Amino acid sequence: MWAKLQALHGKVKTRSISEVLFADPTRAEAFSLDVDGLHFDFSKTNLDVECLATLLKLAEEAGVVARREAMMSGVRINRTEDRAVLHTALRAMAAGAPDGAILLEDHDVIAEARATHDRLVRFVNAVRSGEWPGGGTRITDVVNIGIGGSDLGPAMVAQALAPYADGPRCHFVSNVDGADIHDTLQPLDPETTLVIVASKTFTTLETMMNARTALRWMAAGCDAPLDRFVALSTALDETKRFGIKDENVFGFGEYIGGRYSVWSPIGLAVMLAVGEEDWEAFLKGGAAMDAHFASAPLAENLPVLLALVGLWHQKFCCYATRAVIPYEQRLARLPAYLQQLEMESNGKSVGTDGTPLPHGGGPVVWGEPGTNGQHAFFQLIHQGRDIVPCEFLLGAEGHEPELQAHHDALVANCLAQSEALLQGRSLEVARKQLMDKGKSEDEAEALAPHKVFSGNRPSTTLLYPKLTPFVLGQIIALYEHRVFVEGVILGLNPYDQWGVELGKELAGGLIPAVEGGALPQGASGSTAALLDYIRTCRKG
Repeated sequence: MWAKLQALHGKVKTRSISEVLFADPTRAEAFSLDVDGLHFDFSKTNLDVECLATLLKLAEEAGVVARREAMMSGVRINRTEDRAVLHTALRAMAAGAPDGAILLEDHDVIAEARATHDRLVRFVNAVRSGEWPGGGTRITDVVNIGIGGSDLGPAMVAQALAPYADGPRCHFVSNVDGADIHDTLQPLDPETTLVIVASKTFTTLETMMNARTALRWMAAGCDAPLDRFVALSTALDETKRFGIKDENVFGFGEYIGGRYSVWSPIGLAVMLAVGEEDWEAFLKGGAAMDAHFASAPLAENLPVLLALVGLWHQKFCCYATRAVIPYEQRLARLPAYLQQLEMESNGKSVGTDGTPLPHGGGPVVWGEPGTNGQHAFFQLIHQGRDIVPCEFLLGAEGHEPELQAHHDALVANCLAQSEALLQGRSLEVARKQLMDKGKSEDEAEALAPHKVFSGNRPSTTLLYPKLTPFVLGQIIALYEHRVFVEGVILGLNPYDQWGVELGKELAGGLIPAVEGGALPQGASGSTAALLDYIRTCRKG
């Protein structure tokens, strides 16, 4: 199939997407899909019926259906870590799946998820009502200390669901740079602050350093500081050593990977902010996408189509990067979240069997909210030599009806950008426009090349009614499954992340050297010179 798709791309690569779209009045309908209120349009790409059919055949031959069933039933598809991948079980629990629906070697995953969820709900309600921590103190602020999936997921969701937040204010600390924890804690009151330490192993360097700093800050401002600490971890020995009470520790199974963990206790900060009802709506949105992904035919399956469009652009059109542009300010952290989801999952060079991948791993993913991006990197997207497929996300409605004119302008800008990428502007049109504005023929001739847009640049658009907790759950689950499908087709394991280990190991060895000790054996001359510079600066 790969060779056939490469040949098909050779036939269509010079074809004008705009001409194809305007020549076929049914194309927008044929190359779009509606699923539970979401509308996905991929008609502004150079895919045609034959290309799409061949991509679907590629997915079929790669075994997407069988791998999907294996994942959702608890088979240990994460082979390098010998783990099942069952973040979907957390959503299934919220959607009413019965105990025993998913068994992992006779272990009832749904029952476990439900028990943990019920504990979290009791805790959340106690904090939001003022019952916890007691003594007449009411928690006004929550500081979530984590990194990677323990930060990116809850931070993104908390910002996205800000219109639904009626509980404590959420703050997120992840960077080991002292400025992060300092600036976050400085305006807060220890008496009314709850600190969440999110680390599965409770040994993550950055997280634990920030946690110890937060504990010192808390101890300086209130009695019994550890009574205001909660751990999201499975390492009870470590949480006990830190001093956190067992009743304030919430764990989750090893089948919940870090970047897929926002649905688990890792989402506690969000639960505290929005409350039980909206949190469960978020879970149910994810469950709705799971149900669609598990049952829809490949040709009518939204995560599959999103994955195939991405693979077409990266592997056959040879576009190395993908820009995610949400026209929704509250999704400002979505590009960073998807960056980790995609690049940590599929940024691999070997397959599940340990041999080199014949077609490589996933793409570079980046982005920024619209309209900000229009005044930053869109210059390159429109007129640069490197083509960057854009994935636009847009809500039909905003949360501020009193500012409808703002949302109308937002919608117009989003639609205009995809149209501009599609149609471009020719030299002749640019020249005529300049002369119509009073430029002389010589002036128009000189300026016109700078105002040419090549067009024929692909984009997709995902529309949704309004960014509710349910819709956000749908969107995140959609992208999770998209990454899974891409991984299956590429032949890699999306659920490990060995690539983050080496730098962490070396950092541990370098800390003593930074503090004044000897440089580790085997360190390069460059690192030695850089460290000498730092030591010189510190000496003044």
